[in-house]
Formats: sequence, C-alpha cells, structure tokens
Amino acid sequence: MFGFNKVGPNQAMIVSGPRKVPRIVVGGLTFVLPIIERLDRLSLEVMTLIVETPRVYTKEGVAVSVDGVAQVKVASSKEAILVAAQQFLGKKRDEMGDVALKTMEGHLRAMLGTLTVEEIYKDRDAFAKLVREVASTDMANMGLEIVSFTIKDIRDEQGYLDALGVRRTSEVKRDAEIGQAEAARDAQVKSAEADQIGQAARFKADTSIAESKRDFSIEKAGYDREVNARKAEAELAYKLQETKTQQQIREEAIQIEVVERRKRIELQEQEALRKVVELDATIRKPADSERYRLETIASGEKARILAQAEAEAEALRMRGSAEADAIRMKGTAEAEAMKMKAESWKEYGQAAMIQQLLESMPKIAGEVAQPLSKTERIVVISGGGSAAQGAGASRVTRDVTEIISQLPAVVEALTGIDILGTLKSLPGVKLTEEQKEQEGLQASPSGAGATTKEKK
Repeated sequence: MFGFNKVGPNQAMIVSGPRKVPRIVVGGLTFVLPIIERLDRLSLEVMTLIVETPRVYTKEGVAVSVDGVAQVKVASSKEAILVAAQQFLGKKRDEMGDVALKTMEGHLRAMLGTLTVEEIYKDRDAFAKLVREVASTDMANMGLEIVSFTIKDIRDEQGYLDALGVRRTSEVKRDAEIGQAEAARDAQVKSAEADQIGQAARFKADTSIAESKRDFSIEKAGYDREVNARKAEAELAYKLQETKTQQQIREEAIQIEVVERRKRIELQEQEALRKVVELDATIRKPADSERYRLETIASGEKARILAQAEAEAEALRMRGSAEADAIRMKGTAEAEAMKMKAESWKEYGQAAMIQQLLESMPKIAGEVAQPLSKTERIVVISGGGSAAQGAGASRVTRDVTEIISQLPAVVEALTGIDILGTLKSLPGVKLTEEQKEQEGLQASPSGAGATTKEKK
C-alpha cells in the first residue's frame, strides 16, 4: 500500500498522516509515504435500499403498508467524502447501507403519519418527493445523498384501498350516465337554440327595417341640427366679433384714460416737487432765517432782562431799606399823635368822644347801605299810601335816612352820651328859630308836667 497507489472513479482514496486534514483522491494516482501516512479506500457506488414500512397509521388512523426503493450513495464533493469517511470508514458496505435504510424507513413512517390515504394513493410521486426532501438533510449530515426514491406498493389489511377503487368505479359509471344525460340535454338545447336563432333572425330583420327608418330620421334630424347649429354659430360669431370689437374699443379707451391719468399723476408729482422747492425757498429758508433772528433777539432780550432783573433787585433792596425807615418814622409819628390825642381827650372829655363817634358815623352809614350796593336789581311794588309816606324808590331812600337818624338815640342808649345835646351846647353853635321853638316846646311840656305832678 505504500508508494504509488491509484483508484477508479467509483472509489476514493483517503490518505491520512501528519496533516490535520486527510488528502482525498477520487479516480486518480497518489503517493503514500511509508510509515508516516495511511491509505484507506471508500466506495462511491450506488446502494439500492428496499424500504419497507408495515402497518403504519396515517393521519386518519388507517393502517397501511408502504414499500419503496431508494438509491443512495456517498456524495461526490470532497467535503461529503470526508464526512462519510468519518462516519463509515472501517465499516463494511452492508453496514453503511443498513444505516441509510433505517434513516429512510424512519422518515417514511414520519411522513405517513402526516398524510391521509387518499393523498398518498392519488399522487405517489409527490409523496416520494416529499420523503426524499425530508430525508436529504440527515443523509447529507452523514456524507450521503439520495439519488432517487420511488413508492413501489401501498396496501392495507382492512380493504380501504379496495373501497377507494370501488368508489372510483362508481364515480366513473356515474360520470358516464351524467355524460349521457348531458348529451341529451345538449341536443334539446341545440334544437331550442336553432328555433331561437330563427326567431331572432326574423326579429332582426324587422329590427333592421325599424333601425333603417330610425337612422334616416336621426340622420335627417342631425342634418337639420347641423344646419341650425351652423346658422347659430354664424350669428354667434357675428355677435362675438361685434363684442370683441366693442371690447377692443373699450380697451383702447381705457388705455387712453390710463395714459391721461399717468400724465396727470406725473404733472401732479412735478407740481408737488415744484411746491416743495417753492416751500423751501419761500417758507422754510425764511423761517430758518427768522428763527435765527428771533434766537438772536431772544438771547439779547434774555441778557437785557437779566440785567434789568439785577437792577430791579438792587432797587428793591434799596427801596426796602427806605420803606423800613419810612415805616419806622411813620410809627414814631403815629405814636406821638396818639399821645397828643390822649392828652387832648383828657382835656376835652365827652366832646372828644363825640368827635370820634362823628368820625365813625360815615363808616356806619356805609355799612348800613352796603347791602343795597350789592343788590343788582330792586323791584318795588307800590302798595298805595299817602304822599307823605312816599312810595317806590323814594320810600327806600326815606327808610335809609330814618335808620341813620336813629343812630344818635342808639348811641345815647348804649353809652349814655347825648350827641345832639352836646353839640348844641358847644360854644359857637347857632340854632335856627325853628330849632329854638322846638327846644322851647320840648321844655314847656316838661315844666307843665312837673307842676301838675307837684300839685297832685
């Protein structure tokens, strides 16, 4: 076995030694080192497996037996050969086939449990393909591949499949009878259809005649409508053209008006600019000049007022000093006058007091007449009476005079001073004859009364 070795295409040489991965040669020549390397051979030929699964229960619980034939071999790729060498190297071919057979039987039983008898019986190829696809994964894990798998026989011990055959036979017979009945029916249908076609032909002819008349009327109405439409279009086109012309005229007029308005606006803008320039020349600039002049005048006036205020302040200060001296001198003079007046009162006594009262009487008369001075309007209603009593405005004058004439009596009642008597007794006072007679008359009754009183 050492030295050069060769194999055919149905075998594979696995040379193992110091390398981690063995060297695989299929249908070729290789050199095997003595003592260091080892040579093993693995068959790549197809193995025929008779797969039998007696009494396997389907999805519906029916026990069936399925026989199949599977063709299995080691896969051709080096990876699969290496996997198969790990699994089967050193074993006999029958032992390899037995492992593959049990794997196929297990998957076949598993698939039978998921299907019904009808599904298995009607489409055997689909069932075989399904089993092959499910088992291929486990086979590949062992480095094997399923070349083919077919269902050879399906049977059961209860006659279920025979019943399916009988039912199928009955279905075929039923389908034959149905076909015969359908043929008779189709014959009757065809006859009725022929009659219908004849009637339809007659009706179609009549309909064609009516349609021709209708089409003529429709075409004639269409022609008339088209003629009327053309007339209406012509009239409408004339009106439309007239409207367009009028619209163009209005547009031209509007354009002219727009141009006129634009020109007016430009003229107004130019006039506004001219007025602005005129305003600058006639108002703003003179106003600036006037403002400058007024500011200058105001500055001078301010300086003048400040100087005048300072002069007035100085004059007031001097005037205040003079007024203080005058007040002081006036006070001294008044005090001296009061002193002299008091001394004269001591000499004159009652006459001095009467003088003071006489000096005060105008003020008293003024206070009495003050209400009348504040009266804006006096309405006098005459109540009649004699001429001696007076009426109207004369009565008001008389009342005021009587109030003033009562003052001497009031003063005499309050102070005990007889103003009239004192005045009459003053030297130099001359009485009229009438006053003397009145004095005598006033003295006589008094004397007569006293005599009468004494006599009593």
